[in-house]
Amino acid sequence: MVGRRVAVWMRVCYRMRGHTWVGTNMTPYISILIPVYNEEESLRPLHEEITAALRPFAQRGYEVILVDDGSADASFDVCKSLHEGDPEHVRVIRFRRNFGQTAALAAGFGAARGEVVVPMDADLQNDPADIPRLLEKIDEGYDVVSGWRKDRQDKLVSRRLPSVLANNLISWSTGVHLHDYGCTLKAYRRELTEHLHLYGEMHRFLPALASWAGAKVAEMPVNHRARKFGVSKYGISRTVRVILDLMTVKFLLSYATKPMQVFGKWGVYAGAGGLLSGLLAAALKVLPPHQDITGNPWMYLCILLLLSGLQLIGIGLLGEINVRTYYESQNKPIYTIRETLGGPARGSSDNP
Repeated sequence: MVGRRVAVWMRVCYRMRGHTWVGTNMTPYISILIPVYNEEESLRPLHEEITAALRPFAQRGYEVILVDDGSADASFDVCKSLHEGDPEHVRVIRFRRNFGQTAALAAGFGAARGEVVVPMDADLQNDPADIPRLLEKIDEGYDVVSGWRKDRQDKLVSRRLPSVLANNLISWSTGVHLHDYGCTLKAYRRELTEHLHLYGEMHRFLPALASWAGAKVAEMPVNHRARKFGVSKYGISRTVRVILDLMTVKFLLSYATKPMQVFGKWGVYAGAGGLLSGLLAAALKVLPPHQDITGNPWMYLCILLLLSGLQLIGIGLLGEINVRTYYESQNKPIYTIRETLGGPARGSSDNP
């Protein structure tokens, strides 16, 4: 009787303390994060495959976080059933409406408790059998391991060709060369994701953002399977949104803490061009044959460039004020520390 009461009390503590056993301080080593949107048919076989793939990690602990992104079918009912059948491992987050994959991943990253977070698709195209291989790569000392769908089972024109072009553009822009930014199956150390704020389509740029923060990034081929159920939620129209977000990421990676360096630089260039145009217009007025300055295109160019230069410099100054407000109001450092020897660094922060 006493033993049963102790077991019940430990189970209650386990749930109240966020799946941490009181006395052993055991937390899940792996958090599998799955955005779900109208995938009712694939969820049960996916859960079975994940359970089989992570059986060797049962002693270290794992959790599966299903984020229902406002599904219109019975996906949430299936997620709820999986939780009730496996409450030790399955957790469910349900959105009020469809917010998109980036929002679903952001919610999952915020809820994850594992040391390593592995997002993957719910459509069975990602193979759970690849998860142990990703974890082995993490154990080699990498912070991010990105999956590469080397033999991708998707349509050529609408999916594969735009993906190749986008991956080359992202690699060239960010300096982080990966074959497949769009593959959801990746492995991250949790300290890199728990303070991230994702918007738009920025989830695909996580390896580049992590590399900017000093993370070691690796890539490895993973199995990619043809879709069995449902239809794809993405098309070629998504490319435009990716390009727009790439511009944002490029600016953040290069000038997030020094906006004056980009706006001010081009403001000086514009001002110098305006000054030269004004001098040329004045020379045409003073020197024979004394052209009329009214309607002179060089004078109009001078006015345009000088005003543009002033505006760009003003934007740079406003950007500098916003940057200082953002970092100083939160006491947020502009650097990240991997580790310290001999005590904590003065003014260091745990936030990446």
